[in-house]
This record gives sequence, C-alpha cells and structure tokens, in this order.
Amino acid sequence: MLSLARIHRGEILYDLGAGDGRILVEAARRFGAKVVGIEIDPDRVSRIKERLKSTGIEAQVIQADFMGIDLSPADVVIIYLSDSVNSKIAPKLRQELRNGARIVSLDYELPGFIPDKATTGRSGGLERKLFLYKVSKSSGMVPRAGVS
Repeated sequence: MLSLARIHRGEILYDLGAGDGRILVEAARRFGAKVVGIEIDPDRVSRIKERLKSTGIEAQVIQADFMGIDLSPADVVIIYLSDSVNSKIAPKLRQELRNGARIVSLDYELPGFIPDKATTGRSGGLERKLFLYKVSKSSGMVPRAGVS
C-alpha cells in the first residue's frame, strides 16, 4: 500500500482505522512520512501507542471517528474499510483533500472515484486488490492515468 502511494519524505500520511499501527510504523520508518493514525477503538489506540513507543516512531494518534476529523492536511490517506464505509467517506475525501492528494484503498473501491492504478498482490496467502486514487479538483472526478 505504501509503495503504491509513492510516499515522499516529509509527506503527511493519515491511516483511517489505524488498527494495530503497522502502517504508521512502516510509513515513518521506510518513507520518512509524518504519520497520523485515527482509530475509534480505545484498546487499539493503546496498542498503537505501545507499538510506536517500542519502535521509537513518533506519530500522532487520534482516538475518534474519522468522519469527524479534518483530513485536509493529508498528502496520502490509507484505508482498509468496507464498501459501505467507503461509500460514506468518499464525499468527505473529495471535499477535504487537496488537489494531488493520494488515496490507497485495500480490497474495496472508492465510489465516485476512478482509480489511477488498480493492482493485485498476495498477502498472508490471499490475493488482495489495491486501488490508488489521485484527487483532482479541476474536473470533479479523479482521472485515469494519462487522461486529462
């Protein structure tokens, strides 16, 4: 997911539903991203903070429903949600993210967006789908690669 996003050092990455914090650690460690994890479950937030402390990674961890968080600072947003949650968050992403921001979704497409790239890979013995979207405010839609 992180390689597909083509993260650059210093970019701000938001992980919505940060789970166990693995994405945060890898984005900071391997790519030099500034990372923000948003997680609603207090037990998971505690585990994320423990993982960050044990790895020495600095990150902002917010315990909240990501629907109520301003996502506009993000250069990259990582999501592994569901079809129904992606349907709810798609308008928020379109409204709040700036031109050129990237969204990577694992397994589920983002309604109303056209993937810049869609690929598959294997993880844990399962074939997974990855979708990369780039926000484009000029046309109101996210164009396919090479289309203007």
